[in-house]
Amino acid sequence: MTTALPTAPVIEDTRLWLERAVIGLNLCPFAKAVHARRQVHFAVSSGDDFAPVLTELEAQADALLALPAGERDTTLLMVPQGFEDFLLFNELVRAGERLLARRGLEGVLQLASFHPRFVFAGAGEDDIANCSNRSPWPTLHLLREASIDRAVAAFPQAEAIYEANIRTLERLGPRGWLALGVGRS
Repeated sequence: MTTALPTAPVIEDTRLWLERAVIGLNLCPFAKAVHARRQVHFAVSSGDDFAPVLTELEAQADALLALPAGERDTTLLMVPQGFEDFLLFNELVRAGERLLARRGLEGVLQLASFHPRFVFAGAGEDDIANCSNRSPWPTLHLLREASIDRAVAAFPQAEAIYEANIRTLERLGPRGWLALGVGRS
């Protein structure tokens, strides 16, 4: 068993990434409001293998649903150990999606993911567009479907977000991304 990393730096790295990249570059136009209202919950898994991380994901899903959206709208679960490999992390994401489906949470919660080595299918590893989904730590993101529906209704051209992100990141370039300081501390 690996010794658990301190959680405070993992949370701080993720909070800076959220503020400087996701919100600062407007990569997700829905993130600013929930962050400003302190409705984003940050959690760190001590697991370094599928079973303990999935157990924590399930606990975080239950905790999210136990509170009203006005108090906790979304959860970021960072997984700092065991899933440095992007393809292995993708397997964890699929296992997490299956877990939510088995729990009958399809249409209630959605699982998104971010990873420091994220690569879009068909893209090169150095493609700046990958940065739209790169975070300092492997991260499982639990979102309420009802909140997504409200956000999309308020932002009628939600499908244009991806293209806008690509343009933003291309203007920023690799040096600009590095200058944001959104990596691990």
